[in-house]
Amino acid sequence: MSIDDLVGALRSDLTRAGFTVDGVGDRLGPLAAAALHREQPVPAILATAAATDACGVLIALFSLGESVGAHEVEAALPSLGVAGAVELGLVRAASGLVKARCDLRPYGDDNGTGGRGHDWWVASDLGELQTGTALRPDHVLGIGGASTTLASWTIRRPVERALDLGTGCGVQALHLAAHALSVLATDISERVRDYAVFNAALNETELDVRVGDMLEPVAGQQFSLVVSNPPFVITPRVDGVTRYEYRDGGRAGDALVRSLVREVGAVLEPGGVAQFLGNWEVPRGRTWREVWEEWLEGVSLDAWVVQRDTQDPAEYAELWSRDGGVLPGTAEYRNVVAAWLQDFAARDVASIGFGVVTLQRPLEARDPWRDLADVTGPVAPALGPTVEAGLQARTWLAEHDDDEVLAVAWSCAPDVTEERYGRPGAEHPNVIVFRQGGGLRRSVRADTVLAAYLGVADGELTARAALDAIAELVGADAAAVRAEMAPRLRDLVADGLLV
Repeated sequence: MSIDDLVGALRSDLTRAGFTVDGVGDRLGPLAAAALHREQPVPAILATAAATDACGVLIALFSLGESVGAHEVEAALPSLGVAGAVELGLVRAASGLVKARCDLRPYGDDNGTGGRGHDWWVASDLGELQTGTALRPDHVLGIGGASTTLASWTIRRPVERALDLGTGCGVQALHLAAHALSVLATDISERVRDYAVFNAALNETELDVRVGDMLEPVAGQQFSLVVSNPPFVITPRVDGVTRYEYRDGGRAGDALVRSLVREVGAVLEPGGVAQFLGNWEVPRGRTWREVWEEWLEGVSLDAWVVQRDTQDPAEYAELWSRDGGVLPGTAEYRNVVAAWLQDFAARDVASIGFGVVTLQRPLEARDPWRDLADVTGPVAPALGPTVEAGLQARTWLAEHDDDEVLAVAWSCAPDVTEERYGRPGAEHPNVIVFRQGGGLRRSVRADTVLAAYLGVADGELTARAALDAIAELVGADAAAVRAEMAPRLRDLVADGLLV
């Protein structure tokens, strides 16, 4: 069979076996599935011990890295067979046993059509869970927390051309292909290209993959949507610290993310959007917003930066040392952590931020807007619609003055609830809080005027008329109330509490 025929046979066998997200979950049961999601394999190993059913055999082989009998694999892959799997480079076979050479697992989302999501399969290098050894420097990472975070925050409007920058195993490209007419993917690694091409073929997806550093392979081109889970991890440039291609972009400090911010506009068409993850260093005596204001100086793109987490240098060093397979308590671990701490100390770094960056090229010439926000608590599981609405709202606000904001009859969003707190027996509450049930799940503490306005914001009265009436009731100057409330209304409109 040709390679295309072999890939088609594999696809048929995986489908027949029920090797899907739901199928694997049902086969393992909730306890083992949850443990495997935490990279704790023992319950899943017990659940698939001596498995003869196709789904169980494939879980043991590809998800757990177990040696499986050739007869069982032949039965689980009846169209492809063990010989076909060997030819595709998926497994090695010897002495009647078959061992996986890559991780192959089902993956899906809830953003499909007709009331159901997409079902995909994604191949990548075997991880520490399966091999029990440290990762190789050119390791091709599979689906992890960062990739699912980016996928959940990405807007899903139909677009003509999309770019997956630093594609890795190609998971973002699979998402993009569901709503883009054409998708181009880039990466610096030849091994990544091979995986991304294979995954696209396995999922019957058209994908153009080019090898090169960052934006070099697409110089002179423009896209409607650019997404990137770039190698943003800040890594010391010293001997003894392994530089993994999937997480280290070859630059010192946070230079890679900074350069992406300043350069990605060149490949965005008017109205185009770029979304990516990043880390940024915050030197002692500065705030992360000051860092970003400096990065964005002279950048003619709208910028919405959401900081999701911060770590001190020691926490950061510990996290990424363990991620590379260095075991705590060893001399290597102490040396690697020390190298990270010395690297941060050389730049007087006090903390490291992590977050999601959304940049937009304005359709027409105007001053770009900026929104630098801390959102550290839980958010809705699928943020794409929230980001899309947030971009539209912030762009509208940038193009309209306060008088125009006050001229709109806003409505309090359906997912907003009100909470009041007071001393037992008190006539009036001490605290009034409005909470957003979806999206960024913002909470806003309100004074009497704002609480009164949100209570009557039902799309009937303009904000100006409602605030003037409230000012009269509380005995305040109407002009002063409008001036105070306009920026607060802008804030609520931007994040969708007012629509």
